[in-house]
Amino acid sequence: MVKIPFACTECHLVLEDGIDQCSRCPSAPVSTDHQGYVIIINPSRSDIAKKLEVDRPGKYALKVSNR
Repeated sequence: MVKIPFACTECHLVLEDGIDQCSRCPSAPVSTDHQGYVIIINPSRSDIAKKLEVDRPGKYALKVSNR
């Protein structure tokens, strides 16, 4: 069985295995209902990072649902 990692519903950061609270947005809910992944290495030079409003490198989900 494959474990689906949590993603923050606010900043879309995909959390490491076993982590269920975003360190960047501690009060935001997390969800396993997300689609697509993107790895941002240099946010200042990335159009996707600008669209997602990402200012730090990391692995992000493109779409996160908060059910």
